[in-house]
Amino acid sequence: MSYQINDASAMEARGSQVAQLTRGGEVIYLSGQLGAGKTTWVRGFLKGLGHEGNVKSPTYTLVEPYNIADRDIYHFDLYRVNDPEELEAMGIRDYCDGQAICLIEWPERGKNILPMADLALNIQHLDSGRMIDIEAISKRGKSIADQL
Repeated sequence: MSYQINDASAMEARGSQVAQLTRGGEVIYLSGQLGAGKTTWVRGFLKGLGHEGNVKSPTYTLVEPYNIADRDIYHFDLYRVNDPEELEAMGIRDYCDGQAICLIEWPERGKNILPMADLALNIQHLDSGRMIDIEAISKRGKSIADQL
């Protein structure tokens, strides 16, 4: 399924909508060029769960943890990962334990190491706004996508 997004607040709203449909343990991949709106979507997702603070891209730290309403959420930005084995060294499997929600930007950089996604989002620039393509990969992802 695809959605046209006209501005940053609409991108946040779409992230918030998906957040409302999660139960915990989901893995969501976010792909797209630099500046496509991946972190903006994550900001909306976190706000949708009740987060009120800043949301920064973990480009240099690789992961930014959040605990919202007793739910662990990990926001990964793999842009600076040169070798997927780096993710093994940082303990990626411990983060993506089936209980925490893992939001992973630049998942292609973690090929063959990352857990399978429930949802994969690809965000593309348009002349005016963005286009989000959402692919449900697992049963859990299909359940979310069916409710969108």
